Parts: sequence; C-alpha cells; structure tokens
Amino acid sequence: MSTLLVVLIATAMILILALLTAVGAGKLARLDGASYPAALTRAAVAFAGTLTLAAAITAALSVVL
Repeated sequence: MSTLLVVLIATAMILILALLTAVGAGKLARLDGASYPAALTRAAVAFAGTLTLAAAITAALSVVL
C-alpha cells in the first residue's frame, strides 16, 4: 500500500472522529438546555480539541518511531 494512501485514510479517520465528537458535544449541550450558539461553540471547541490531541499524538509518535 502506498504511503500517500495510508496518510489519506488516517486523515479521513481522524476527521470523522473529530466530527463525531463535535456532534456528540453539541447534542449533549442542547440536551442540557444550552442555546444553539452556545451548543455550536461547545461543538467547535470539542472539534478543535480532538484535532489538537490527534496532532499531539502524531507528533509524539513521529519522534518515537
């Protein structure tokens, strides 16, 4: 398998995970009674946090490997 293909698949999986995290956070915020702008803000923070965590793990693994 090509290295480019592996990178693209891994990137797609991380983006899907981040989107699912954001949707879950937004839904939980709405169930908690937050307004739509507040729920969207919480979803955006969860999305950004997930991408940041994925980038940190990738950087740590690239140093080790």
